[in-house]
Amino acid sequence: MRVIEISARKIIQTPVGQVAISCTEDALAKIDFLSEEHHLTNFSDSKKAEAIADKAATQLMKYFAGEATAFDVPVTFQGTEFQESVWRQIAAIPFGSTLSYGDIAKAIGKPRASRAVGGAVGANPIPIIIGCHRVMGASGKLTGYSGGEGIETKVQLLELEGIAHR
Repeated sequence: MRVIEISARKIIQTPVGQVAISCTEDALAKIDFLSEEHHLTNFSDSKKAEAIADKAATQLMKYFAGEATAFDVPVTFQGTEFQESVWRQIAAIPFGSTLSYGDIAKAIGKPRASRAVGGAVGANPIPIIIGCHRVMGASGKLTGYSGGEGIETKVQLLELEGIAHR
């Protein structure tokens, strides 16, 4: 697995809590939900990376304000080939839509890998922008969410997009 070097970080307050936006020279690499005890700070070793972080922050705030339904900030992944194939499928799920873990497994050519897809979804390094909250159980049931306050955060994101959930 290649190593991604973070060149800028920007911390913003969102309706789902504080998040840290971390970027390389060329792309958004990570969004972390922060706890109250976090010790991360804004930093920049590169104006180019800082501009990407600023663009991601602006797009996230527009998303939360109901003014944007898509993101066009460049992204880069650091994961296994399988994880990255899952993340690309998640990125293709449009605003206001959902897919099941099984749907994603079929789409990547691994129809029996629903559980492995679940693991990859949970490891998504760029939540919200790579909309892992849009992945549901086969019955449409909320099955979990690894970011923020867990299911509560997933519900907030789904409701923001007008997605019915159980």
